[in-house]
This record gives sequence, structure tokens and C-alpha cells, in this order.
Amino acid sequence: MTSVFSAEGKSIPCTVIEAGPCLVSQIKNIETDGYEAVQLAYDEKKEKNTTAPMLGHFKKAGIAPQRKLVEFSGFGKELNLGDKVTVDIFQEDSFVDIVGTSKGKGFQGVVGRWHFGGVGQKTHGQDDRLRAPGSVGASSYPSRVFKGMRMAGHKGCDRVKIENLKVIKVIPENNILVVKGSVPGCKGSYLIIEQ
Repeated sequence: MTSVFSAEGKSIPCTVIEAGPCLVSQIKNIETDGYEAVQLAYDEKKEKNTTAPMLGHFKKAGIAPQRKLVEFSGFGKELNLGDKVTVDIFQEDSFVDIVGTSKGKGFQGVVGRWHFGGVGQKTHGQDDRLRAPGSVGASSYPSRVFKGMRMAGHKGCDRVKIENLKVIKVIPENNILVVKGSVPGCKGSYLIIEQ
């Protein structure tokens, strides 16, 4: 993340994303696949690190092996196998949705995971109960804990979609997209940008 200044002189927090170039690795149509979509590939990798079926898939498209494959439906413009899709498809001051995997936080208690306030006081012998969840189930009925009860557990590593992020700047020569605000995931993680 960084910040840029607007025409009014305000500092805008933004995220710099390397968006492409992506290569068209497959075009799906109703006759053969039952639906229409365009499969884009990104981030080149070595042939020795690619499985034989995937190597054949990339050779059919006439491109080098790639790490990430994502399908997009309703792409808008006509594409052929092997075509490059660059950051030029985005316009400044437009809005995009960004999908990513949030940072993993490991095993967390109820205060860290669900923002519980804790129970009871620190006095009167309650030295170890402050960050505890408290009562979780009923008595004779239903004699169980309902599904979805907020408890301690794994936090993060979820698929997160941030909607309506404003495109501040498009730098086509470096395939860079600058969007207002933050995006899910850590540095170097993959994102899906939807218009």
C-alpha cells in the first residue's frame, strides 16, 4: 500500500497491483462446454514444475506454462487463444471488485475472532475467565450446541471480495493498477479483478 495526492491535495490511501499481462489459455463455448467463458493464465513458471496434462493444455493454447488459471464469463471483447490481456482494459475513475484470500491468523480465541468483550470481573477469584466465551449451550433442551455458534477456531485464509474499489491510476507500460483502499491478502498474493 501507498498513498497518492488528489487534485484537491487530499492524501488517498491506495494499493498498487501488478495486473498482467494475462494470456488466454482456453475459450469455452456452449457447444463443447455448456457455457461461455474465457480462461486467463498468469505468472509464468518452468516446464519442469508443470504436470504433463497442464503442459499439454498450455501447448494447445501456444503459451508458456503459467501458475494461476481463472475463468471469466461475459468478458466483453472477442479474444483468441494466446492473446494478451493487459491492464489497458481498465479505465481511471471506474470501479472494480477484487477477490483475494485474506491473511491467515491461526487459531484464535473468541475475543480475537469474534470481538467478544469477555465475561465477569477481574476480581472475586475470576482470574482466568476474562477472555473466555461463557455459556455456549442450553440445558436439557436441546442438549447440544447449535451449528454456527461463535467459538474459538481458525481465523483468516478466507476468500474475501471487496466491492466498488475506485481505480485511481492505470500505468500500462508497467501493467500497474492503483486502486483506492486496501485489498485482501498479503504481499505477493494473487487477486482476481472484476469489472
